[in-house]
Amino acid sequence: MSEHLGLRTVGDLLHHYPRRYAERGELTRLSELPLDEHVTVVARVHDARVHKFNRGQGQRLEVTLTDGSGRLQLVFFGRSVHYHQRQLLPGKRGMFAGKVGVFNRKLQLSHPDYKLLDEDSDQETVEQFAGALLPLYPACKQLSSWSIEQSVGMLLGALQATGWRGLTDPLPDALREQRGLIPLPEAFEKIHRPRSKADIAEARSRLKWDEAFVLQVALARRRAKETELPAVPRQPTPDGLLDAFDARLPFTLTDGQREVSREIFADLATEHPMHRLLQGEVGSGKTMVALRAMLATVDAGGQAAMLAPTEVLAQQHHRSITEMMGELANHHSSAKRFERRAVVGDGRELGGAEQGTKVVLLTGSMGAAARRKALLDLATGEAGIVVGTHALIEDKVTFHDLGLVVVDEQHRFGVEQRDALRSKGKQPPHLLVMTATPIPRTVAMTVFGDLETSVLDQLPAGRSPIATHVVPVRDKPHFLTRAWERVREETEAGHQTYVVCPRIGDDEETAPAKGAPAERAAYEEQLPGGETDGDEGADSEEKRPPLAVLDIADQLASGPLAGLRVAALHGRMQPEAKDEVMRRFAAGEVDVLVATTVIEVGVNVPNATGMVIMDADRFGVSQLHQLRGRVGRGSAPGLCLLVTDMPPESPARARLEAVAATLDGFELSRIDLEQRREGDVLGQAQSGVRSSLRMLAVIDDEEIIAEARDEATALVAADPELADHPELRTALDALLDEEREEYLDKG
Repeated sequence: MSEHLGLRTVGDLLHHYPRRYAERGELTRLSELPLDEHVTVVARVHDARVHKFNRGQGQRLEVTLTDGSGRLQLVFFGRSVHYHQRQLLPGKRGMFAGKVGVFNRKLQLSHPDYKLLDEDSDQETVEQFAGALLPLYPACKQLSSWSIEQSVGMLLGALQATGWRGLTDPLPDALREQRGLIPLPEAFEKIHRPRSKADIAEARSRLKWDEAFVLQVALARRRAKETELPAVPRQPTPDGLLDAFDARLPFTLTDGQREVSREIFADLATEHPMHRLLQGEVGSGKTMVALRAMLATVDAGGQAAMLAPTEVLAQQHHRSITEMMGELANHHSSAKRFERRAVVGDGRELGGAEQGTKVVLLTGSMGAAARRKALLDLATGEAGIVVGTHALIEDKVTFHDLGLVVVDEQHRFGVEQRDALRSKGKQPPHLLVMTATPIPRTVAMTVFGDLETSVLDQLPAGRSPIATHVVPVRDKPHFLTRAWERVREETEAGHQTYVVCPRIGDDEETAPAKGAPAERAAYEEQLPGGETDGDEGADSEEKRPPLAVLDIADQLASGPLAGLRVAALHGRMQPEAKDEVMRRFAAGEVDVLVATTVIEVGVNVPNATGMVIMDADRFGVSQLHQLRGRVGRGSAPGLCLLVTDMPPESPARARLEAVAATLDGFELSRIDLEQRREGDVLGQAQSGVRSSLRMLAVIDDEEIIAEARDEATALVAADPELADHPELRTALDALLDEEREEYLDKG
């Protein structure tokens, strides 16, 4: 059990809730049985016979029932046939429940539930059996739902016999009564053995509150502890590096950027580590806000590190930061500058290039010499700012005085990685977590509940609207022809286009399948070069490999986009080759860039106005939104075309229509979460939280989570050590076993 379902203790079994409930159905006469519906019948066994099949290898039991109005066949297979044959003797009367099917033109129930009746069984017994709600548990091959139900029944019986001794109720009585929630033993009884749908609803409400409240207490205690940790306040110097940077900005910051910067600077000025989550739509200017926080830290004599999930993104951040800083990204160190300043005692002595700091890049693919130089610059304090990938986390990386850690695209990092970088400070550094994936408020409260949240929802001036359209090649094949014409029109207007494919298409991957189905020939004909057809996950009828960058790039260059400058970009290219392609695209030397999602985050080419996403149904909603954010970054409007061969009524098409209908990332992230469920979207970094949520759904239970957070915050403020709430402490200890305790502590 423990291997397959994680059921190791009595508590695990008690909290292994049914995923749904089957209803046996109304009592039905055999002459009136409806096909494909769940029914319960009361009838007598007429006969029962075992038949051999498959050359004697298999056996089945066929039982004929009669109730005077008609006949019905029951069928059982496998090892249990002889057991059922011994029970179901001719003349026996019983209740039989199952779904009505048909075989050899006879109505039958396959492996039905049944209960044999005494001759004097009353009508109430019969109706109780027929109307019962049958719990169906998450099960596995080794352990059926039926076995789990029996085990839970025995456990509930044993607990009732002891008066539920040893059960700890985490909710304070006053809170439970105020919220009108049922006692915990009653909730367990009603969730596992409900008599009505009202029982299930009452039990769910109570158990959801338990999960939300205990988790929010854990997070509230964590927030309270963080405020006690020491940190070095980092305040920007008047007329220092930050002011020099602001003075040379060619544009005005948005009100949102100013407000979020104020929140961050207030946090940096305190003697406790900042823990802030910065959410911002694609293109809302998060990098600018993060850079100003890093410059403020350097101003105050510290160093700032930015952790990016990929080399391409790290290089992009490094490039954009040095470009934004201009001559301020020079070779004068913050450490030496502050030593000098201490001597002269007057900030006005610092002028020109003296206000700069060195910005270094550290990635895994750097050459040994460049890497040694970067490591030395960090250790001596020569570099005030470092941008890097996981390479920053390695043991050999040491800092002169790490004051601020900025983590980009948080959902791609494990907690351990984030913590490894934070541990490199002499005292806990301030932490700013950034994400371009908008996170609904409840998810932020549940998963990032220890972080204060700032939201950038205003696009900087100069950003243009993006029109998004679905290109349904199955029902409207001419739309794809028009899509390639639109790409040509964008090129003729002096603009550039991305074409995104889900696959690279080199030798290391599966070769495309041969011979696409005839009914999808229209899609093939419209694809440059007749690409073979295929697999759309759950919505697919047939399988084909996803469309590939290398194939599509060749086919476009020799087909519908012949004469245009087409280049390919993917993650398996050498870093120098990737950089060269991106440089040429940014410089306007490439008209159409055919790429994988390597361009999803951080790539900034204001002249790129068009994006065609091939096999768009293979991408998640949030990912499509991220990709779309690569266009419309200049003064010309953006165009995003979502190419799919999914049929009009499919869930995949509905997803794409949702993306086309709105540019609101928060709305889309809600749709994404509802479709994919939280665990998938939030990633393994959040596994500690997810594994503790069995009943609570962070999207559907917004109200409970918000109320539980308020209650938890008030309780922890009044009783930080939970001295007056020993049962809540016990529940917390159970939630925060060693692994999860570590998870929350690391944050």
